Parts: sequence; C-alpha cells; structure tokens
Amino acid sequence: MMKVVWKGFKNGGVGMIEHVVIIKFDKMTTREHKDNVIQQLRSLANSIPGIVDLRCNHNFSERNQGFDIGLTVRFESMEALKAYGPHPEHQKAVSYMIEAGMTDTIMVDFEI
Repeated sequence: MMKVVWKGFKNGGVGMIEHVVIIKFDKMTTREHKDNVIQQLRSLANSIPGIVDLRCNHNFSERNQGFDIGLTVRFESMEALKAYGPHPEHQKAVSYMIEAGMTDTIMVDFEI
C-alpha cells in the first residue's frame, strides 16, 4: 500500500486558492442574459483585489447536467477569497445572476 505524506507548503502557510463555480439558469434565461453574466463576472478580475486569474465562459459539455456557465477564480490567499464574497462588485454580479434567472450553483474551493 502506498503511503502519502502531506508536508504542506514550503513557506509553512496556505498557498493560493482556486474557487470553482458552475451556474445553472432557468430555461427562460436568454443567451444574451448569460453573455451579460459572463461579462460581469470577467470584470471582477479588474475590480477586486487578490484575484490572480479569472476565467469564465459558457459550458459546452454534453454532460453538463443543465449547468450553463463555468467560473474559476484563483486568489492569492485565503484572505482574498474571504474578502471576495461580500465585495460590492461581487454582490452586484450575484444580484444580476438572480435577476437573470439563476436557479442553482455548485462551488468548490481548494488550496493549490
């Protein structure tokens, strides 16, 4: 049996954080609304401190289970992730997604 030993990060602290979100919309949500969601989410990279990288686009997988948009955000630290949620620009994007017909999300956060 193989034994795996986690030795942590070289600096002894937490590394960067990867935040992954998949978003599902109501069937009545238009492509234009989804395009606007993507534009708003992409704009967060320029307005929220601590974002190292942000990618967002339409989900084209045939195994999508109804999820329409994928988002990945890489943060420089756990503190940056914690500041992201309540940030006014993030809250504005979330409000727009709700107005556009968002029905479900799945989120995964992990250290990288």
